[in-house]
Amino acid sequence: MASSKEYLEYILEQLSGLDDITYRAMMGEYILYYKGKIVGGIYDDRLLVKPVKAAVRYMPEAEHALPYEGAKEMLLVDNVDSREYLTGLFEAIGNDFKMC
Repeated sequence: MASSKEYLEYILEQLSGLDDITYRAMMGEYILYYKGKIVGGIYDDRLLVKPVKAAVRYMPEAEHALPYEGAKEMLLVDNVDSREYLTGLFEAIGNDFKMC
């Protein structure tokens, strides 16, 4: 099942307080970038992020999920209705980029 453009737009609206959020459509899904780096994506109308240290610390109880068969596990973001939560998550991940 492909992700809907409406779900993408909802997530982008939730993240609208951040600069430098971009996306790329790929085979019916959407890859999300923050500060030019891949953070995660929207797969089957679910927001998944890479399991980097900052994301694991921010969401220690997060469920692991496969974006598609054969892919590496990612973290399922289940609190997409909170702008503050999503912004904090992406900022935490972005701060890890500075350390790389």
